[in-house]
Amino acid sequence: MIKLLYGVELDEAEVEVSAIRSQGAGGQNVNKVSSAIHLRFDINRSSLPDFFKERLLELSDSRVTKDKVIVLKAQQYRTQEQNREDAFARLAELINSAVEIKKQRRPTKATKASKKRRVDSKTARGRAKVLRGRVDI
Repeated sequence: MIKLLYGVELDEAEVEVSAIRSQGAGGQNVNKVSSAIHLRFDINRSSLPDFFKERLLELSDSRVTKDKVIVLKAQQYRTQEQNREDAFARLAELINSAVEIKKQRRPTKATKASKKRRVDSKTARGRAKVLRGRVDI
């Protein structure tokens, strides 16, 4: 079970996992061992609550296909088990980031005193620069 926000759990059986060969350098080992993990998670067929599904479907993420399937490839580690754990952790992170309700930002205004301090410092800097100029005797 993958633990998500708000006490929701996702069954690992709903996630399709397959082992594939890693890309990149690695010598003979990379050509023989299928250590990378290809993870596919169908949003519409999952048992997630409707709120989770709606928020995931609103994502404009390249990892979400047109068929509403999340596709992740984990190949950071040398072992299949570590890549599998990494893929599940990244899936949980993606789902949690999509459903997390962020606090609404309330725009604020600068206080009168802060505006006065800013203007005063500007005029003080201006006076200091005038003093650096040419002196006429």
